[in-house]
Amino acid sequence: MNTWARIAAGLTIMLVFFLHEVEWADYRFINQMELWAYDTRLNLFLPHAQDSRIVILDIDEKSLNAEGRWPWSRNKIATMIRQLFDRYKIRVVGFDIAFAEPDPSSGLAALEDMAKTDLKDDPEFQKVLAARRPSLDYDAILAREIKDRPVVLGFFLGSKTDKAGILPRPVFQAQEIFGKYQVKHILATGYSGNIPVLQESATAAGHLYPQLDPDGVTRRVPMFMRYGDGFYEALSVAIARTYLNNAPASLKVIAPPVGVLALVPYATVGNLLIPLDDKMSALIPYHHSPGSFRYISATDVIRGNLPADELKDKIVIVGTSAQGLLDLRSTPVREDFPGVEVHANLVSGFLDQTIMHKPGEVLAISVLTILIIGLPLAFMLPRVSATMATGTVAGVMIVLIAINLYAWRQQHFVLNIAAPLMMLALLYLLNMAWGFFMETRSRRLITGLFGTYVPKELVAEMSKNPEEYSMRGESRDMTVLFSDVRDFTSISEGLTPEGLKDMMNAYLTAMTEVIQEKRGTIDKYIGDAIMAFWGAPVSDKDHAAHAVDAALAMQKRIRGLDSEFVKRGWPVLNIGVGLNCGEMNVGDMGSRFRRAYTVMGDAVNIASRLEGLTKEYGVGILVSETMAAAAPGFVYREVDRVVVKGRTEGLAIHEPLGKIGEVPETALAEIERFHKALELYRKRRWVEAMQIFEALSAKSPDTRLYKLYISRAANYIEHAPEPAWNGTWVFTTK
Repeated sequence: MNTWARIAAGLTIMLVFFLHEVEWADYRFINQMELWAYDTRLNLFLPHAQDSRIVILDIDEKSLNAEGRWPWSRNKIATMIRQLFDRYKIRVVGFDIAFAEPDPSSGLAALEDMAKTDLKDDPEFQKVLAARRPSLDYDAILAREIKDRPVVLGFFLGSKTDKAGILPRPVFQAQEIFGKYQVKHILATGYSGNIPVLQESATAAGHLYPQLDPDGVTRRVPMFMRYGDGFYEALSVAIARTYLNNAPASLKVIAPPVGVLALVPYATVGNLLIPLDDKMSALIPYHHSPGSFRYISATDVIRGNLPADELKDKIVIVGTSAQGLLDLRSTPVREDFPGVEVHANLVSGFLDQTIMHKPGEVLAISVLTILIIGLPLAFMLPRVSATMATGTVAGVMIVLIAINLYAWRQQHFVLNIAAPLMMLALLYLLNMAWGFFMETRSRRLITGLFGTYVPKELVAEMSKNPEEYSMRGESRDMTVLFSDVRDFTSISEGLTPEGLKDMMNAYLTAMTEVIQEKRGTIDKYIGDAIMAFWGAPVSDKDHAAHAVDAALAMQKRIRGLDSEFVKRGWPVLNIGVGLNCGEMNVGDMGSRFRRAYTVMGDAVNIASRLEGLTKEYGVGILVSETMAAAAPGFVYREVDRVVVKGRTEGLAIHEPLGKIGEVPETALAEIERFHKALELYRKRRWVEAMQIFEALSAKSPDTRLYKLYISRAANYIEHAPEPAWNGTWVFTTK
């Protein structure tokens, strides 16, 4: 029976991975592991050689210091382009930049405005402006320089609906390529293009869309994105096409046997093949960084500081590494990878034909791998020794990794590796740990169920006889505690989110330590509030005394935090604590979505109401008369007799002040005088009662309780209550 249970568990593990690989289920943790496995293989085989065909023209700090702050005027960009082609004889230049707005830096717009208004009748001004206009129209100057030259501009496609500049003509229209079929793709709803005069003069333009995987890492770029009915190529594709003398791009479309969803496994640019994934994106063939591409300061090109043959026949990509302009991406290679190198790596990969891709048969390969490995091992591992199981699993892992790395290195195939390796590991761990978990199941169950609720000492005590404890519902005589931070809303408004988090962590940790030291069980944290109970899961005949002792210790501990809180710039906290004992229901309660080991019942509600009443009376702790009777080892001051919201019967409430023998004589005398005044108050002798309350208040002016009774007595002197009044105060709010 034990063997078949292990086989069933192993088959269940295999089924989980089978459903994922066959794409009937999608498990995020498996996807993330596949991404990490991809990153590991990528870094393992990173090329270290520099690609001399591609140069990055860097708008760096040196260039900004020499040429002025960015953006530069378009005539300066025009000078740079003229230098690149006329002096340095490059093959193609691409811009990891978009020119979405006209250049106003020459002041031409202001002069044109003056020519139409203030100086419209000044023929000399009009003549000079007409003569100078060509040299001041920087956009037109740049347009003339890029016209008929292999210049590729960048533009942005995105998920916003904003539109700036114009887009180039799409590489192809959806209808003419796919016809009646559909394909998966990334759809843009807005764009930031180039101004018309520049876009119309450029040889080509490509989008700069930074595709992110679910973990925020850039591993791929969409080669073709859709906006409207057109598909637009990436900057890297546009640069490669221009480098190959404006070679056309085409797509391989495979019609589906059923349905309308076609596959696009690859694109071609001239004689280059670009493998695509299911959304027409390509994996970036990263090189080792830095040093994979040569960086040249833009100012050295503008000023002609380089030898004339330094850049001959190079592919130049203009980007930036200047502080404040830096375009950084999180990549498998580095977390601060320059965005311009993403385009450079793709162009290099196109030319070398080293783009990694998943073959069309990857789904079938992945599913068969899971079945071929999982089924035999699910049946075999429960029947063999630990040594045999270890050797078998290790051997299968080695063979699997070797085949996968061969496919990666020799064929540029990306085959799933994380899922089968995780399945192997889980099958192995299942069978190796089965005996251990079965032998210690009961003790671990206790720790798992109650370890976060109760002190570790109690868990150790419970684990000695685990069969006596469970989370099933039952009725017990217990004590429950509620505590709450006073004026928490105003406190939280005065702190930063980080400061509030740190302060609450410090406060809750200290209070939890006190409760657990007194054998209490933490039920839950409700924002700044704490709910705890005594008497479960471990029975405690002194639960009431332990709870009162804990409440007093909490008040003492909160004052011990004052100096530390002040040092850290946090406010001093005050808390109210309510306690009640009685019959309660305790157990695992909740819904099928979320459950908790907690207590319920009328006695619990009363404790919650008492905590709220501490604010009314200005005391730190309130307990019910039941609590005072159940924990007689403490000095109590009777505070009032009340009817709390939700009840019709009155109950006496008390404030515990300390253990008997530890409360000073002066405090005991004060309590006795207060009780005398309270007795007079309830006998309707309000004048006499008020005299004592006033005398007490004079000695303790900060005690809210005395002021409260002075106010009540004064009111009753003026407006006597009904004859049936017995001194009970009725609360209508929580």
